[in-house]
Amino acid sequence: MFTNNDINFEALKRKAYNGRWAALEDGIIPLTAADPDFRIASEIEQGIIEYLKDGYLSYGPFSGLPEFKKSVADHFNQEKHGSFSPENVLAVNSAAQGMFLIASYVLNPGDEAIILDPVDFLFKKSVETAGGKVMLCPVDKTTGAIDFEKLVSLINPRTKLINICNPHNPLGTVYAKEVLIKIAEIASAHDLWVMSDEIWSDIIYDQKEFYTYSSVSEMAKRKSFTVYGFSKSFGIAGLRIGAVLCNDQDVLEDFTEKCNFNSTIEGVSTLSQIAGCAALEKAKPWYKEFLLHLQNNRDLAFRLLNRSEIVTPNLPEATFVLFPKIENGMSSDEFAQHALTHGKVAIVPGSERWFGKGAEGHVRICFSTSQEILEEGINRLITSFLR
Repeated sequence: MFTNNDINFEALKRKAYNGRWAALEDGIIPLTAADPDFRIASEIEQGIIEYLKDGYLSYGPFSGLPEFKKSVADHFNQEKHGSFSPENVLAVNSAAQGMFLIASYVLNPGDEAIILDPVDFLFKKSVETAGGKVMLCPVDKTTGAIDFEKLVSLINPRTKLINICNPHNPLGTVYAKEVLIKIAEIASAHDLWVMSDEIWSDIIYDQKEFYTYSSVSEMAKRKSFTVYGFSKSFGIAGLRIGAVLCNDQDVLEDFTEKCNFNSTIEGVSTLSQIAGCAALEKAKPWYKEFLLHLQNNRDLAFRLLNRSEIVTPNLPEATFVLFPKIENGMSSDEFAQHALTHGKVAIVPGSERWFGKGAEGHVRICFSTSQEILEEGINRLITSFLR
């Protein structure tokens, strides 16, 4: 199901943008944006087709279809130790939009928000778009361990929000229950909001257990939002579908009102929500095969990079990206440009633009493709530095 023969390269060259096949010259292998090269599960296709058969595409409930809310709540409760009711779920136009809405809800201009460093650029962008000021909390670039002493030192009367990325992009760390409890204790002691981005929480290896943030304590449930999306585990980024979850129903209702999800100003395509339902209710067998394929690819990529002497790779516990350390003295931008020019393989530099100041000296490599493409891409990368 996940071999090279299962990839429709012509379709990817027409449709796969965001630094991937459709955005690059022919002959370049993109190991860039975290988006699968494989077609979606047939169950998702069928779910959309069945919904369309009666010929109606009417308005749905502004905050989300009941079946979508139930699917998401059930998924979190069964797989991630959650305790959400369907009413605790708001359908949004992608996890990214959820992050932006939460920052806008929590922050006033001049308020401060703590984000991890390094971490995906959307955290910083969300805070700054809301008029907030970003405060960087370092994490260990090998283990993902959070510098809690530094985190506490960053808190002052202007601090309103702690953002976490769990599992962590780009490090692939899954934060243990004990770590999440500590974050909740700090947030509670200073009366701060917590936003937990959990879009990667389905892509976890070696049967490692995952706890959604709000599940770890009563303190964690208080003043917290969880963000979820379908683009990583089910490959439907183009449908722009995600969810914001909050255990405090009064807070979520206020959030829904202030974010304009109580009218036709906002709201999510019903087709996208139906695809999300089909993914969670019917496409789990496909997803489990995909996860097995990804773990094999992770191990392959690690082995190839580990013997290269050009980089030192990490072994992610989750996600389908690696974040190896550059060992030849080049900057992240120089390294990625060299790989593109001389190896015809595109990777993401660990520059401040993409992941923050703490990412320099690393690159991000996506491995959600076939084994053949992955092996060819990494071999090109290594060979380009041996010429």
